[in-house]
Amino acid sequence: MSALRTRGLIGATFVVAVLGLTAACGSENASSPPAAQPTGTPTSSTPTPSTPSTPSSTPSMDCPDTIAAVKTATDKVAWGTGTAKSLFQPVSVTICQYDEGATGQTYANVTTKRTAAQATQLFGLVNAAPPVAKKPGFCTKELGPTWVLRFTDNDRGVLSVTVESFGCRRLVATSLEGQGKPGALPAPRQATPELIKSLGLR
Repeated sequence: MSALRTRGLIGATFVVAVLGLTAACGSENASSPPAAQPTGTPTSSTPTPSTPSTPSSTPSMDCPDTIAAVKTATDKVAWGTGTAKSLFQPVSVTICQYDEGATGQTYANVTTKRTAAQATQLFGLVNAAPPVAKKPGFCTKELGPTWVLRFTDNDRGVLSVTVESFGCRRLVATSLEGQGKPGALPAPRQATPELIKSLGLR
């Protein structure tokens, strides 16, 4: 009876040992899911919006045009047309000066005014230059300022004249604003040294 009991205890102990070993092996073989590996976050570069070109200097009611607009208006004038003398009778003039390096959307950087006798005298220098039938073909390469002379009369008429102190020294009337004014613009011509000197005195 004791022998059978001993065999039973041994068998039970063996079963427990086998079950324990199996459980241990199972825990060793079971592997936890792999940790998520960090992935590179795609980066997208946001394009920097381009800054539109902005005008330099400051526009004003007295000098409202950019140098680009002044050059365009001057280039459009047909040489060999117009009157030899302008009949405009100014009482004041606004002088808009553009630097020699002015380009594109640059406004006049210097504005001066002359009234009464000074305006009349300046207009006389403009009228004194002889008309030129053909656009000048020989122009020097030096640089200099550009002026727009805005003559005003008693009826608020405005006669705009471009004066270039360089190259072909163009002296060109580009517009005449106001009702009842002489219809024809003065003919294109070349600026005289006297006119350029007078404008340089501001």
